[in-house]
Amino acid sequence: MHAWPASEVPALPGKGLPLRVYDTSSGAPRTVEPGPTARLYVCGITPYDATHMGHAATYNAFDLIQRVWRDAGHDVVYVQNVTDVDDPLLERAVDTGQDWTELAERETALFREDMTALRMLPPAHYIGAVEAIPTIVPLVQRLLEAGAAYEVDGDIYFSVESDPHFGQVSRLSEEEMLPLFAERGGDPDRPGKKHRLDPLLWMAARPGEPAWETELGRGRPGWHIECVAIALEHLGMDFDIQGGGSDLSFPHHEMGASHGQMATGEYPFAKAYVHAGMVALDGEKMSKSRGNLVFVSRLRRDGVDPGAIRLALLAHHYRSDWEWTDAGLAEAEARLASWRAAVSRPDGPSAESLLREIREALANDLDAPAALAAVDRWVARQSAEGGADPSAPGLVSRAVDALLGVAL
Repeated sequence: MHAWPASEVPALPGKGLPLRVYDTSSGAPRTVEPGPTARLYVCGITPYDATHMGHAATYNAFDLIQRVWRDAGHDVVYVQNVTDVDDPLLERAVDTGQDWTELAERETALFREDMTALRMLPPAHYIGAVEAIPTIVPLVQRLLEAGAAYEVDGDIYFSVESDPHFGQVSRLSEEEMLPLFAERGGDPDRPGKKHRLDPLLWMAARPGEPAWETELGRGRPGWHIECVAIALEHLGMDFDIQGGGSDLSFPHHEMGASHGQMATGEYPFAKAYVHAGMVALDGEKMSKSRGNLVFVSRLRRDGVDPGAIRLALLAHHYRSDWEWTDAGLAEAEARLASWRAAVSRPDGPSAESLLREIREALANDLDAPAALAAVDRWVARQSAEGGADPSAPGLVSRAVDALLGVAL
């Protein structure tokens, strides 16, 4: 599966700062210290509908991480999956009378278009669940051999009790986990399971559903094992950051960490777990199940500049839960217009301190609102006082592009 084209990232003078981010597994900020190559895995979409603002906010956060790392001199290996076979996709296909593969291909293509328009840097490896099946099957076999998996009526489950580190990603109690497990795709009440929280690794073929012939029998993979197989294939264990929305902390990232640790006998699966907040509309979390969605593609069709969409996202700290509003978008459009007017002038006040402020803000747990405020202050000085530095507008334009992903 191919990703989307990369926008050019302008070179900046000097060097960026080490990244400090909030790590869910430790419950505190920590400085992530990659080697020469930084390794990042971000969970991708299940392609049964178009990219909404919740998706865009999540991928914007991890795009900032890529930009901070690159500015600090690291190469970045970024991996993202596409869950192109799963129950929600199959259910949508049945409900709408579409072929599930055509639905997945169409929505994945639209996602690529949205990511390109928003200037999100693409992953080096963009892998679908279906194409990962040859990697998933031997991983499930290893878990069976290690005694960390077992069969129930042809299906294969992972035993959460096999991993002594289970629970360390989300830091939730079993009482807190159970309702989330049921809500987010788990089956706590299935007879024959060893533990109510045990997740599905491999689903035996069901009538009328897609399945593949493998050494495990005819079937298809569970949700969590997909990301683990892809991450291990392209990043290995102990990679720098596992990322996604806050709703993936449990069960998805918790289960994935345990799968990887028990399959390899190594710990940890990832050094840090970073999670973006949820975006709401009309007082409720934006989600496909509720249908309260604002789509990137629809805004683009309505003529909204993708730079304004991105600025609307950047106006909120990535870990916060917030609400999408028309007023917020209008504010972003006005900000974009004022920034573009400022950098179009032949000179201005020195921008070296602004570059430092943007770098410091983003290195401090991706504080994009502080970075926007710093640019606003430079623009205000440009409007009120002018300046005599002919290089300043160009530096501001390059810094905003390279570090915030907004083309001026």
